[in-house]
Amino acid sequence: MVKILRGPYFLEINSAEDLQRRFRKIGCDSLGSKIMSKKSRVLPLLLKEVKSPAANILKQQMLSLGGEAVVARGVIDCSLEDSDVLLLGTRREYEFLGETLFHQPWGLKALGERIKSLLGHLAAPECVSWEWPGKELTLGSRVLVMGILNVTPDSFSDGGNYIEPEMALEHAQKMVEEGADLIDLGGESTRPGGIPVSSAEELKRVIPVLEKLLPELKVPLSLDTYKAEVAAEALSMGVQIINDVGGGVRDPRMAQVVAQHQAPVIIMHNAEIGRDHDLIPELIDSLAEQIKIYEDAGLAGEKIVLDPGVGFGKDYGQNLEIIKNLKSLDILGKPVLLGVSRKSFIGQTIGLPVAERLGGSLAAAAWGVINNVDILRVHDVRETVSLVKVLEAIKTEGGQM
Repeated sequence: MVKILRGPYFLEINSAEDLQRRFRKIGCDSLGSKIMSKKSRVLPLLLKEVKSPAANILKQQMLSLGGEAVVARGVIDCSLEDSDVLLLGTRREYEFLGETLFHQPWGLKALGERIKSLLGHLAAPECVSWEWPGKELTLGSRVLVMGILNVTPDSFSDGGNYIEPEMALEHAQKMVEEGADLIDLGGESTRPGGIPVSSAEELKRVIPVLEKLLPELKVPLSLDTYKAEVAAEALSMGVQIINDVGGGVRDPRMAQVVAQHQAPVIIMHNAEIGRDHDLIPELIDSLAEQIKIYEDAGLAGEKIVLDPGVGFGKDYGQNLEIIKNLKSLDILGKPVLLGVSRKSFIGQTIGLPVAERLGGSLAAAAWGVINNVDILRVHDVRETVSLVKVLEAIKTEGGQM
């Protein structure tokens, strides 16, 4: 009996691993699979304010390689001085583009070098491990869950609940039992409209809690602060990680303190971006500058994690746009933390108060897992851990072919 050709069928290919599984099922040889994986997916790359002659060169080069470059009208006759350029090509095409730009003018040689660096960042990320006496944390093998512990009277969700050290310890241990990989302690509310406190007051809140937590917790402890004085004291007591909600900008001494201890740091973007600005490029440029602050201070690059700062200096639409475009942060080559738990954009979306935002929080967290964030910072640990386990199983076991 003659077999009838079947198909076509649309396949959902969400990762390089999915593609490699399909190649293996077809029976493609290993060398061929490496070559063809580079031809399988278009990666949109945005360039800002490119001089028209350079934009013309990019257009011609991309077309010759089988890709495309979207430019403004007026570029072809150079009636415009510059234009944004959207490159549409595969990894393989960008590799060739980088080579062809090496001898080009108009700053295109430097662009070729940046494209080469970007392709390295977009390759399968390597796991990063941090070790302390009796504790270890590995980023990159699975999504980690960070439990929130606020010892403040005015945090938007749990203010006043865990001020007493015994209560704070009990809640932290409960979150660890529920599956938290690390705990984030905060002594000052950083919510919009929160009342700033002095370093002395913040230390007064966190030191008694640290004295309880550090000997008892089985997981690493992070301190949420933007003050160098507070970070220095906490690190000297044995805190493992600093969650710098000022991103190295609010207190310029912070980077030096963290670098002196060579402690892992979470750098948060905490600044307004005007609605007339191109949000994602602005966010990436700002985070790149914040990374430089820490690396210039002497902190090892593998100890830096990025937080796009959802809810900090952004309006409703900007928060959603950042979450939608989480993968764009891959260009910076650093692990990413996503903090969306119970935040106001969720309340605006579903019309529910803080205490009733679990479903919305899990939806946003799920988007983070799908888009390969490394850490989720959450209030609801048990539910988030369950969500992560199921999604990780779908992404891995569900892709076995």
